[in-house]
Amino acid sequence: MLELLHEILPEGNILPTSHYEAKKILCPMGIEYQKIHPCPNGCILYRKEFERLHKCPRCGLSRYKVKDDDEDEDEMKKGSPTKVLSYLPIIPRLKCFYANFKDAKSLTWHANGRRCDGLLRHAADSPQ
Repeated sequence: MLELLHEILPEGNILPTSHYEAKKILCPMGIEYQKIHPCPNGCILYRKEFERLHKCPRCGLSRYKVKDDDEDEDEMKKGSPTKVLSYLPIIPRLKCFYANFKDAKSLTWHANGRRCDGLLRHAADSPQ
């Protein structure tokens, strides 16, 4: 998907072309991500109360990839997951945005620093 986006964007873009390159950019910035296993059909996410389940309670599909020669369920549970979802929590990202006082002031100017004299100066001033 990243390779496709890289090709669509104009020449000279700096979008990473692989998951590994994107991870090399995010980790030094302190932006962590969580890996969550979803159901192959998208029924549930295996987190919170469903974290220890090995089969989906709605559709009954296995959480892990099943090999053709494995019929033992214990071996099936030790395999790799069928899908993996990367989740970027919002709180650490907001902390990065508001870590610098000058940046935080720039990010909140529309709520704190705008003149309210009835004239339209910004899209936030319009009634729509």
